[in-house]
Amino acid sequence: MADHIMEWLADYALAEEELNVKHTNMYVRLREAASRIYTSDKYKRRGELGEIVLHAICRDFFKTIPLAPRVFYLTASNDVVKSFDMAHVRYLGEGAFELWLGEAKFFQDAGEAMASAIESVNAHIDAGFLKNEKLLLGPQISRNIPNYEGIRALFSPNAPIDKLFQTAAFPILIASDSKAVANGKSHDDSYIADARAELTKLETKLKASGLREKIRILLIYLPVKSKNDLAAAFDKRLKGIQG
Repeated sequence: MADHIMEWLADYALAEEELNVKHTNMYVRLREAASRIYTSDKYKRRGELGEIVLHAICRDFFKTIPLAPRVFYLTASNDVVKSFDMAHVRYLGEGAFELWLGEAKFFQDAGEAMASAIESVNAHIDAGFLKNEKLLLGPQISRNIPNYEGIRALFSPNAPIDKLFQTAAFPILIASDSKAVANGKSHDDSYIADARAELTKLETKLKASGLREKIRILLIYLPVKSKNDLAAAFDKRLKGIQG
């Protein structure tokens, strides 16, 4: 899985114009992408791996497009970004679109991850936070994406927050240790039932929070055998590219 996550490194970290790579600059671009993720040795406490997974799932399964590279919100190397973990747009046809403002949690314990996600999303839908978020994200939106003017207008300081809510979906990724994965021998009915039961527990916590009554949420669950092992494998590959 770490190898597959690495395949999304450039798409996550580079601006659209930087993704126009040739054989002569491919390695340089990949090193630039790797250096923008993090360079800290304290990788176990980093959240970027979960953010890349959320980015990849939304791009691959829901055909979303980034408004701007997430790492461009960084203020200094290794800073943890206090913002949405993902800001994408999903086009619905005939000029319609949705903003996808995501939150990712990569924990050992799924219940703790869900609790943390609920706390973060509650903070993110606060009017004061969204006002600052519009100021942060608005200027970062790529002018090359379809319907730029309409999307940019939603991030205008004077645009009503209600209008942004009406256009937004909030995907939440929970990636965590899973007994279903640890005990499963194959992708059979038993494994699917166990994984589904874990997802149901997360959905119950989310429903009890009352968030679903306020905003439109898409819950995404990535069960893994060992969060720590996956983080170590990813860190080894990332540092290998950074050199």
